[in-house]
Amino acid sequence: MALDSISDGGMRITEVTPVLLTGPSSNDPWITFAKQTRTAGFVELRTDAGLTGVGETYAGYFAPELIGPVVDYVRPILLGADTLDPRVLTARMRQSLAYFARVGVGAAVISGVEAALWDLAGKAEGVPVHQLLGGARYDRLPAYATGGPSPWPPEQLKRKVDRYLELGFTAVKVASGYLDMAERRPVPAPGGPEGAAGVEVEKLELLRAHAGKDVAIMLDGHMGHRDGTARWDLATATAVLTALEPYDLTFFEEPLAYRDPDEYAELTRVSPVPVAGGEQLSSYDEFRLWMLRDAFGVAQPDASWLGLSEFVDVGRLAAERGARVASHAWSAGVGVMQNVHAAFASPSTLIVEIPPDAGELHTLLWGDSLVIEDGHVLRPQAPGLGVTLSDEVKERFPFRPGMEEFSSVPGKQLRS
Repeated sequence: MALDSISDGGMRITEVTPVLLTGPSSNDPWITFAKQTRTAGFVELRTDAGLTGVGETYAGYFAPELIGPVVDYVRPILLGADTLDPRVLTARMRQSLAYFARVGVGAAVISGVEAALWDLAGKAEGVPVHQLLGGARYDRLPAYATGGPSPWPPEQLKRKVDRYLELGFTAVKVASGYLDMAERRPVPAPGGPEGAAGVEVEKLELLRAHAGKDVAIMLDGHMGHRDGTARWDLATATAVLTALEPYDLTFFEEPLAYRDPDEYAELTRVSPVPVAGGEQLSSYDEFRLWMLRDAFGVAQPDASWLGLSEFVDVGRLAAERGARVASHAWSAGVGVMQNVHAAFASPSTLIVEIPPDAGELHTLLWGDSLVIEDGHVLRPQAPGLGVTLSDEVKERFPFRPGMEEFSSVPGKQLRS
């Protein structure tokens, strides 16, 4: 059944429902010591043919209470639709809400609705979503365990990497700096470019000595979230990445804040380590402004933030610019699968991000659809996104306000 003919058979959307859940962030002790609980936001589309489409918006992790009002705005567009083609309906939603959905949370919520439309279309046609996005370009893709903070003392970092390797990963990512597990706060680091570089060089020497040369390693600066003296400037980022040249990093993520694409472009130009970034960018147009400056060696779109279609568009642009794509995926189980499908359809995918030792808001949703073998994600086979949002999951993990993620500032402190 072609996308533009799904409605011709009489199938119509009858319900558009936001679903908010709160549950365990992970089974990974090196994640849960810092954050035990997470929120997740979904959109369900029910039809008069008995099919249900499910999508996730990464806005659920940051601003769950804002999802419902945006869904309310777009509901009439979906209930009155003369087609169920995800591209057509997504364009209509973005056009209707152009003033607050070009970027940011409005765009992110629409991405969750779009994902539900793709899931519905895949189920109606009996094919995986990646096939509808242009077809899978790979049979398998390298996957990395995204590990969050680098725990202090360093012996804990070794144990953390060992655990990810035991889970079958052959690639891992940890943060710049260190987080003291006992004090739950960053370990003070020497000041200046040389001090910052020294910390990361010592870390990479430790990791390479412990894990060997065949394990792929990535670092994440998290500079999009850091402020004050913890935020690197261009000189510091350049010094750090230059010093890390001997250690064969796959990429260094977010070595700068998202304030100046020209600074990112300069760092990408001079750095011997591939510069990655883009997880906070929420549309293809926003990515394009950065990528036409060659700001990223590795672009990191998130299909639960800017959408499946626009993820693939970013992948095409990356291929044209001689860059690569590494999916960002720190949403719950549906959003992870959105990124997997988009990564398989992208022409420039380098690697995919996977939450290791995942919790039940991941595993109960992706079920058997996410298969990792020899450090690679296998091409999904199930129709649609291959996800299930059951009534049992909804009942077990009711939404609890105040569990969203944000960067703490005076007057507003993050709770676990």
